[in-house]
Amino acid sequence: MGSHPDEPLTPAGRLFLQPHMNTIIHCVVGFERPIDVPKSKDAVMSSIMVRHPRFRSVLVRDKRGLEHWRETSVDIDRHFVEVHDSTSVNDYVAGLSFSSPLSEDKPLWEVHVLAEHRCAVFRIHHALGDGISLVSMLLAGCRLADDPEALPAVAGGKRTESAGKIGSLWGLLKMVLLSIVFVLEFLLRALWVSDRKTAISGGAGVELWPRKLATATFSIDDMKAVKKAIAGATINDVLFGVVSSGLSRYLDHRSPNALPEGLRITGLAMVNIRRQPGLQDLSNLMKSNSGTRWGNKFGMLLLPIYYHKGGADPLSYVKRAKKMIDSKKLTLEGHFSYKIGNLVMSWFGAKVACLLNYRIVCNTTFTISNIVGPTEKITLADNPVAYLRANTSSLPHALTMHMMSYAGRADMQILVAKDIIPDPELLAKCFEDSLLEMKEAALTSKKTLKDN
Repeated sequence: MGSHPDEPLTPAGRLFLQPHMNTIIHCVVGFERPIDVPKSKDAVMSSIMVRHPRFRSVLVRDKRGLEHWRETSVDIDRHFVEVHDSTSVNDYVAGLSFSSPLSEDKPLWEVHVLAEHRCAVFRIHHALGDGISLVSMLLAGCRLADDPEALPAVAGGKRTESAGKIGSLWGLLKMVLLSIVFVLEFLLRALWVSDRKTAISGGAGVELWPRKLATATFSIDDMKAVKKAIAGATINDVLFGVVSSGLSRYLDHRSPNALPEGLRITGLAMVNIRRQPGLQDLSNLMKSNSGTRWGNKFGMLLLPIYYHKGGADPLSYVKRAKKMIDSKKLTLEGHFSYKIGNLVMSWFGAKVACLLNYRIVCNTTFTISNIVGPTEKITLADNPVAYLRANTSSLPHALTMHMMSYAGRADMQILVAKDIIPDPELLAKCFEDSLLEMKEAALTSKKTLKDN
């Protein structure tokens, strides 16, 4: 047992330990060569990850039932799980996603090594930090494949701040009005407003249902080609357009002629609200007074998409997504959801905060997130990394999608409740085909403009 005093959990950390929201992040790392387990254990033990207090602390509860972190020693052998069977990576992770909690008698993380597949699954409890924190920490232990002494470049982004949009009185008024509208919608979703049921809807209790996992793979160059075809578009706009188009395709297959044109399907997106977007410089994350600090620093956005029957212009999905996301960028919805969550936790406790979050998930249809990873090939424990993927354990949603890019491609993990969505591979193909169709439309549009 360490000599440091116990440290209370943050409000978000307590939320992720509640039974209905108990969430584990899975970061899947594929390697080009067989995994040397003893060397990997040494690499983890000497990494900054294990030096971080969260990763060498166990969860304890005081007499009032409040959770604290208590520093302890790390027995690395208890944190590595070697898997020797032929189960596919996706099937194995799907099994972990609904039926395999982390033991509380050791720090809340594990590394599962699937030797046959040259793959390691980092299982880290969400109470330790959000996806941005955890992936940033994982990459701090990696090196560039072309330069073994160099750290992977931290992928920054361009933060679209509201302040940059309110140079006029109308801009300020628009920001205030949109914020009020979106915040009211957020509150109504926590109370009673719900999506209409479709073939992809989940609901209360679905977090306990068995899962299947499929992977959709996209070329970053294809996404950039679509992005360039629409003035001011971003990769996130393209991603959401692909999701909108792909879900319409899939619902046409599952429920032909059963849904009304323009039916709203609401997604829940987790957004990083740190001042610096994208993955973080770990030295900044470790500073308690930094705006990019460690932990769970994310808000929630309600992102609606609309069902459209086949035959529409493929790029129209991206244009609609861009218009919707642009309006979201003007608002304070993400910051509001983060602040109100902390406020409810402080005033009413973890159970009430968990209930509100649970109801928001039950009243929407899917979860989506996107992490921009390294643009160059990297190594971990001197083993070249072939791919990076991420997902979380089960939610009441029957459909969760987590995309992570790496070295020119992006893999989207599609986790589904298999009794509701039995064919996630078909859904993955719907997404992949949607992007290819959009790319063809973008190239055709470019050629037409050039000819004219």
